[in-house]
Amino acid sequence: MPDPTIAITESEEEPVEPYVEAVEAAGGRPRVVSMAGPCDVDRLLTEIDGLLLTGGADVDPSRYGEKPLPSIELDLNLERDEHELPLIRAAVDRDLPVLGICRGMQALNVALGGSLLQDVPGHAAEDDETPVFHEIFVPPGSRLTHIMGIGGFMKVNSLHHQGLTLAQKAPDLLVSAYALKNGIIEALDSPRHRHRWVVGVQWHPERRGEVARHFQRLFARLVAVASETREQA
Repeated sequence: MPDPTIAITESEEEPVEPYVEAVEAAGGRPRVVSMAGPCDVDRLLTEIDGLLLTGGADVDPSRYGEKPLPSIELDLNLERDEHELPLIRAAVDRDLPVLGICRGMQALNVALGGSLLQDVPGHAAEDDETPVFHEIFVPPGSRLTHIMGIGGFMKVNSLHHQGLTLAQKAPDLLVSAYALKNGIIEALDSPRHRHRWVVGVQWHPERRGEVARHFQRLFARLVAVASETREQA
């Protein structure tokens, strides 16, 4: 049986190659999907087995019922919001496995009814390209611990200035990890009784030289569940 096809949402703000390489290393077949124009969601979802949501621009606050704060300079991509958020909802409704990274986790949260903090100090460098590092806690027994085979305290890279706490979390998502200093949620997942595999992480595991090797198991598990999707088709 062919390798499962993983759709990767293309970002205009950062290179897609690290995501492609991570999917390939995990045994998947990447398919880069542009969010710069209309997307035939129904057709796409019949041709893929999983969805990877990449990092990139800020999510427009109007998507969660807020106005941009005048004190914050947002980097928006309205066209991406328009096409990516419906894609996320449709993929989740079809129970495809979904992995969201950085903006991808934030978009997942917004698509499922949550909101965002428009600015989180200390989680990104001034040049928006150099990562900063901080410690997170992955609770034992969480889905993330099960995926990676390890829990507890971990060091992650960080390139974001938006985020969320419990007050912004979508009602149907669970917290899989959080930052120790300020309680910012670092990972989300959907309960198993709702969806087979929906996971979001705030850090960048595709930047393999910056994080521990066990984070690559996120891609391996995405591809493994996508393989089940292909077998059931």
